[in-house]
Amino acid sequence: MKLGGAKLQRKLFIAAFIIPTFLYFCLFTIYPIVQALYNSFYDWSGMSQNKDFVGLQNFKDLLQDPIMLTAIGNDYFLVAGKMIGIMVIATFFAVALTRLRIKGAGFFRSIFFIPNVLSVVVVGILWGFIYNPQIGFLNGFLSLFTKEPVTINWLGFESHSIWMLLPPTIWAGIGFYMILLIAAITNIPESLYEAADIEGAGQWHQFRHITLPLVWEQMKISVINIMMTTLNGSFVIVTIMTAGGPDNSTQVMGSYLYQQAFKQAHFGYGAAIGIAILTTSLITTLFLQWLLRKDQVEVS
Repeated sequence: MKLGGAKLQRKLFIAAFIIPTFLYFCLFTIYPIVQALYNSFYDWSGMSQNKDFVGLQNFKDLLQDPIMLTAIGNDYFLVAGKMIGIMVIATFFAVALTRLRIKGAGFFRSIFFIPNVLSVVVVGILWGFIYNPQIGFLNGFLSLFTKEPVTINWLGFESHSIWMLLPPTIWAGIGFYMILLIAAITNIPESLYEAADIEGAGQWHQFRHITLPLVWEQMKISVINIMMTTLNGSFVIVTIMTAGGPDNSTQVMGSYLYQQAFKQAHFGYGAAIGIAILTTSLITTLFLQWLLRKDQVEVS
């Protein structure tokens, strides 16, 4: 009887943790997805009870919408740019602050992490001032090397504005992933590096054959997280800095969803965009997991 009671208590203890989390997940994740899928089959303004069933028409319109295609391209441009920029810089600083024995490493860690303390809205406003054509730091700096004041409108070019969104998004993400990689590197046994030193391996060979393989899982998680946060959250900085312009050249799926659903009252169409974001995020996550798979880590 005591054994049976212990098993029951264990099951109740586990259920006490799982059930509230499961209910929370269903309420705030599963239900919104189902509701969005349901609304995507309707032509609905979002502000009335009248809904006109249109079936898959909203999804057909998405495939023919040039702005949506631009938004998808911009999203994946930001994903690729952030992955490369953040991971290269974060890895460089993580290795430099752990393996190269730089003095004041703690100070530099704090400095690099400061952008992560700021909200995305603050980051967008700050970089908006940096890019300001009249009083911006960037034009002011370039004016030091020219006879006439530089007044370039960095966010006003259709062909280049999306490029201007990369520096703030990369800058805002470096610190977090640097700390994640630092934690992984400090857990690597020092004896591996000592053995490499004895055999005459330089810093590059130690990074390639020791550090990189043993922090691969953390790097994999970082890449997938960058992808997910970009596809689902880049609309904030786009809305703050460019509002999707000029001429929709910097639209991303999230900002286009907001514009369609809440500004133009095309809630059904906006729901279809939301399903498109979910689908592309899922497909991209599975692809990255396949691409970055590493069944066995070997240190050579």
